[in-house]
Amino acid sequence: MNFSYLIYEERDELGILTLNRPNALNALNNEVFDELQSFLDSFKQSNNVRVLIITGAGKAFVAGADIKAFQDMTVHEGYDFSEKGKSVFRNIAQLPIPVIAAINGFALGGGLELALACDIRVANKDTRLGLPEASLGLIPGFNGTVEALKQVGLGHAMYLMMTAGGIKATEAYDLGLVQQLTEADQVLDQAIDMAKKIAKNSPNALRLLKTVLREGKEMTRTDAEAMESREFGNLFQADQAERIEGVNAFIEKRKPNWK
Repeated sequence: MNFSYLIYEERDELGILTLNRPNALNALNNEVFDELQSFLDSFKQSNNVRVLIITGAGKAFVAGADIKAFQDMTVHEGYDFSEKGKSVFRNIAQLPIPVIAAINGFALGGGLELALACDIRVANKDTRLGLPEASLGLIPGFNGTVEALKQVGLGHAMYLMMTAGGIKATEAYDLGLVQQLTEADQVLDQAIDMAKKIAKNSPNALRLLKTVLREGKEMTRTDAEAMESREFGNLFQADQAERIEGVNAFIEKRKPNWK
């Protein structure tokens, strides 16, 4: 896969995707979204990668959308841009494997929205995260209002968007926006270590966990509980090789072989 704004590499069972517009702080525009979608279309065909890490080149994770493009944008263009970003981030969220955001630097506006589309976030403890669109006369356009509300609640979401100045990663950690903090030069290494721990587990179980958790947060409690019971029960079908291997490995006191 050859891209102008993305770099992709695989390390054993891990994939690492780097947004590579460091001179523009990895800002998002139509071209970047097109490349991200092309990457996702190709990536879905891969059966080797068990965890994907997304990070940014240079001093920013993603410092938001490309603001210059907003100067002459029409109503129709604004709507389409919002829908394009939503579609790309939704496709990231719906990947059947865990996705970790390695937030090496600023994650502002669309950058935080990208991070929120990932399943887990590891951040540079000295960086800032935020949704500053109100300071530009705008609101988030890539599901930021939806995801922040669901992940941190109404009060924290209002605070994050209405103050618009961004918050320190340590505060984001306290709010639950970030799951791990680390030194600036250790963000990717920390994300890789986490990805390796995750990849040791059953690929099928990880896929089911992602489905049950992401779909369950959109359901009533009754429906979410029913889905959990249904998926748990289905794992006892006779053809569930990973469940058989996992249970046998535990009983035999050995490491499971998921391949």
